[in-house]
Amino acid sequence: MSSHDIQELVAMEPILGANRGELESLQLKRLRSTLQHAYANNPNYTRKFDAAGVHPNDLRSLADLALFPFTTKADLREAYPFGFFSVPMEQVARIHASSGTTGKSTVVGYTRNDLATWGNLVARSIRAAGGRAGMKVHVAYGYGLFTGGLGAHYGAEAAGCMVIPMSGGQTEKQVQFIRDLAPDIIMVTPSYMLAILDEFRRLGYDARSTSLRVGIFGAEPWGEGMRAEIESAFNIDACDIYGLSEIMGPGVAQEFALTKDGPTIWEDHFIAEIVDPTSGHVVADGEQGELVFTSLTKEAMPVIRYRTRDLTRLLPGSVTAMRRMAKISGRTDDMLIVRGVNVFPSQIEELILQCQGLAPHYEIYVTRPNRMDEMLIVVEGRPELSGNAHQAEALLLATKLKDNIGISAEIRVAESGSLPRSAGKAARVKDRR
Repeated sequence: MSSHDIQELVAMEPILGANRGELESLQLKRLRSTLQHAYANNPNYTRKFDAAGVHPNDLRSLADLALFPFTTKADLREAYPFGFFSVPMEQVARIHASSGTTGKSTVVGYTRNDLATWGNLVARSIRAAGGRAGMKVHVAYGYGLFTGGLGAHYGAEAAGCMVIPMSGGQTEKQVQFIRDLAPDIIMVTPSYMLAILDEFRRLGYDARSTSLRVGIFGAEPWGEGMRAEIESAFNIDACDIYGLSEIMGPGVAQEFALTKDGPTIWEDHFIAEIVDPTSGHVVADGEQGELVFTSLTKEAMPVIRYRTRDLTRLLPGSVTAMRRMAKISGRTDDMLIVRGVNVFPSQIEELILQCQGLAPHYEIYVTRPNRMDEMLIVVEGRPELSGNAHQAEALLLATKLKDNIGISAEIRVAESGSLPRSAGKAARVKDRR
């Protein structure tokens, strides 16, 4: 992607060329409308706003958004299944839902306008990553109630691309279709992309020889080490897409292939804040905290100050005036406290990727056998790693954990291919305390 490509994107969507003042003026107008819509049509928001002593008319500037109460996953679960919808049911064109692995599912709804907006934002995201009309997009996100598959699918169609709706699983067939159907772009979780890589190697194929040029990866945190691993193995540009079902789905923010410096938030449709996870107070741009989103154009289910639990920082825009978010460093509900030390799986993954003999397939077990926390990390060695080298790699990782995070852990290096693979979001942590 070049500066000429950026000019082409701005010509297609002039809002991408807006300055900060123009953007914030649009945000304020849309925010006022969203607050009025939510307050008038959703009893949950009416009750929450009244309890907090605020009214939509109190919003005079974007800073006044901080006066309004947060929305949490618990709020959505209490209103299960349709209690947070703000339009009559006959106007809801589709629903999606979270997996419910940590509790009752959250159900989200979309009007036809919402679906059109979503498709257009994913299309914008694909273009930011280097995709263009006429390219083929291999979608290996799961289809169904999870927003990944259908979100990517309709977004790719809106971008004028040909869609290969592969979904997750059938890893050998994934490889076959990538080789035979010659897609330009793949959209998938980064952990499953590594499973596809393993299958290429098992079958004796060179992953760098495929037609793939762009990978758009999301639905789970991933760092620069995994980016380097994927880009080197497949000879592609690997870009981060961000979203979650409660806000919209994939396409809330997208990394530009030109810079690869963190996803740009599509601020004409969403307002992002960073708050202190404990106090809830808004912190300055550049400071680490919990990401909070407010939708600006959603009809069926507007969200006001939704606490995502994702930990990141807000950064100035680089390609556009829209701000960027740093890569997600973890989640408040992912964080492990081991003997008083805060640990995120993403931190451990980055250190694993610094060990040349280890592969980014791992599981973390936390136990408390004798009133003291103990951590075991089972990580695969790379295929070329001999049995005699396992101990050296285990020692290297243990040293990095102690030096960089301040924790001690038992490291067990497993044979290549021995740990389970997931076609969706990888489940890394087994907390058995």
